Amino acid sequence: MTDIRSVSLVIGALLIILGLFMIPPLITDFVTGSPDWRSFASAGLLTLFSGAILVLVTRGEAVQISVRGAFALTTFSWIILAGFAALPFMLSQAPLSLADAYFESMSGLTTTGSTVMSGLGDLPKGILLWRALLQWIGGVGIIVVAMALLPMFKVGGMQLFAAEWFEPMGKILPRAQGIAVGIGVAYLGLTVLCAGTYWALGIAPFDAVCLSMTTLSTGGFANSDASFSAYASGGADIAANVFMTLGALPFAVYILAARGNPGALFKNAQVRGFIALLAVLIIGVTLYLVLAGGGYTQNPLRISAFNVISMVTGTGYAFGDFQLWGPLLAPLFFVLMFVGGCAGSMSGGIKVFRFQVAIEGLRGFVRRMLRPSLVSPLRYDGAPLPQEALYSVYDFFFVYFACFALAALALSFTGLDTTTALSSAATAISNVGPGLGDLVGPSGNFSSLSDFAKWVLSLAMLIGRLELFTVLVLFLPRFWIS
Repeated sequence: MTDIRSVSLVIGALLIILGLFMIPPLITDFVTGSPDWRSFASAGLLTLFSGAILVLVTRGEAVQISVRGAFALTTFSWIILAGFAALPFMLSQAPLSLADAYFESMSGLTTTGSTVMSGLGDLPKGILLWRALLQWIGGVGIIVVAMALLPMFKVGGMQLFAAEWFEPMGKILPRAQGIAVGIGVAYLGLTVLCAGTYWALGIAPFDAVCLSMTTLSTGGFANSDASFSAYASGGADIAANVFMTLGALPFAVYILAARGNPGALFKNAQVRGFIALLAVLIIGVTLYLVLAGGGYTQNPLRISAFNVISMVTGTGYAFGDFQLWGPLLAPLFFVLMFVGGCAGSMSGGIKVFRFQVAIEGLRGFVRRMLRPSLVSPLRYDGAPLPQEALYSVYDFFFVYFACFALAALALSFTGLDTTTALSSAATAISNVGPGLGDLVGPSGNFSSLSDFAKWVLSLAMLIGRLELFTVLVLFLPRFWIS
């Protein structure tokens, strides 16, 4: 009962915050003369009222949440917030259905970037700003969840970073709340810097603000059906490369750098691995484009760099249609959907450190095969690698691809072709955005999918964003009766 009251109190507070975030789109539509300001007014009042009721009903109770309550809070808060965030889409002058609106809001909050909306250039500015705000909120939200909860739950090897994140900063910022505030300040500062850079490079102020929020959050929503191709002139794509990469790096180390340890970022093994992976992929794709021709010999480096970074970080911006660049690149980008950025970043996907840990475990296995008597402890980032963390990573890989397979199978039952079903499941669970094929590829969207497919993808987005086990544990009967 204590957990229920505490969880309700926190969700109520989050709903109040969400309702307040509806004010900027409301003002934007009112100033620009769009009648959609009424939809934000109605949605905002309903959200604020619901949140206030939950807070008032549970007021006076100390917020004491057990581990089980924290799991429930994390999952249900995202489900409920996505439902209320869908209200402006449903109440607008061109209303979306419940399935479409929930898909769009879940895609925003999980920073996936898949969309069912088209004709974006003709939509009211309030709706465009709301889409960007959802991704911006979701980006910093998952950082707080990941840093505060996942290491304690030992989810998918995240316990490896409990000491790395909290112990060095604990000497500077004594409480987790201080760490969250520091991350928020870094996030806001980089967003402002990104918006200013886009504006200086010729992007209109409103689009620059929206793009900055969806770039830093590695979300990928754009204000044009052409995605980032509409803004790439003037070097904006180069700026996007920088800020997408910054969004995919661990935000905790930005605090350490600001507090007098600028080398902290590059001492991190996953950061070095992530940068090296990007460099290898960009060089390889560039060489492929040069050798294959296809009209991309004038700027192959810029095109390859943007699309590689966009896919690996899970941002999902499109700069051209990579499906038209030859038979090898579409399968490559499909694989890249699963990678993701660094742990503790805005990026989705499996995360680089898990690949590094799995490779280290494989190397140890091969060494023992060749020399069974050899004693060679596993290490990661200069420290011993516990067997528990290694097994946790292996468990994560198994469950991750099992969920991907189940989602793809469910989508195939709706009549989708194999490419569309597989890529839709992959892009949803990895929180990337575009899929492959004519329907959901970089030049398409998800509007033509059935309602059932959209609900499946909404669940996959949530599961992928919350690192699988945080959601899946709720399906265990023992979770509720123990």
